[in-house]
Amino acid sequence: MQDNETRLGEVVETSTTGFVAQCYQLYGAPPLGALVRAGGPHPAYGVVHQVTTQGIDPTRRPVARGQNEASEEAVYRSNPQLAHLLRTDFQVVVVGHSAGEVLRYHLPPVPPPIYAFVHQCTSEEVRLFTSNPAFLRPLATSSIPALEEVVAACLRYVASAQQDPDAFLTRVGKQLASFFPGDFRRVETILQRAAL
Repeated sequence: MQDNETRLGEVVETSTTGFVAQCYQLYGAPPLGALVRAGGPHPAYGVVHQVTTQGIDPTRRPVARGQNEASEEAVYRSNPQLAHLLRTDFQVVVVGHSAGEVLRYHLPPVPPPIYAFVHQCTSEEVRLFTSNPAFLRPLATSSIPALEEVVAACLRYVASAQQDPDAFLTRVGKQLASFFPGDFRRVETILQRAAL
């Protein structure tokens, strides 16, 4: 968790419900479940649900280069051009936005613009944004792949910023149960995976 603001990259694909950001640094994505913020007229908050590293040209897959190298690091040292031929992107599901100083726990009226800067939220931002358990609804009701894993990763991430992580998980667990009515086993699985 960051204590000072870190700019990670820029929005390269955007919609009202989510966006894709390209990292400035290869492999410089925030962890799965991290809370990030994208700029724009209605700064959007979102949860990282997918990280990918691939060639900058999607029609050309990277080829193996390390047969005669002693380590993965040596592959990059012997091929410095790789930093310019590969990119790391992360996908984000939007869980809220800010309207001036007010935090809103629903989709913004417009998506973040292309090239909007994306920042990893500070510990203080995480505590403030997650003080209302409604932050979890857009994530828990989304149709992203591996939903339970992402929700658990998000809970681990945001709980680590809380003064009392166990009390936070208990409070959020009650809210989570309302998002999955009648599916106690799913909620239990998420909370077990979220345990620090």
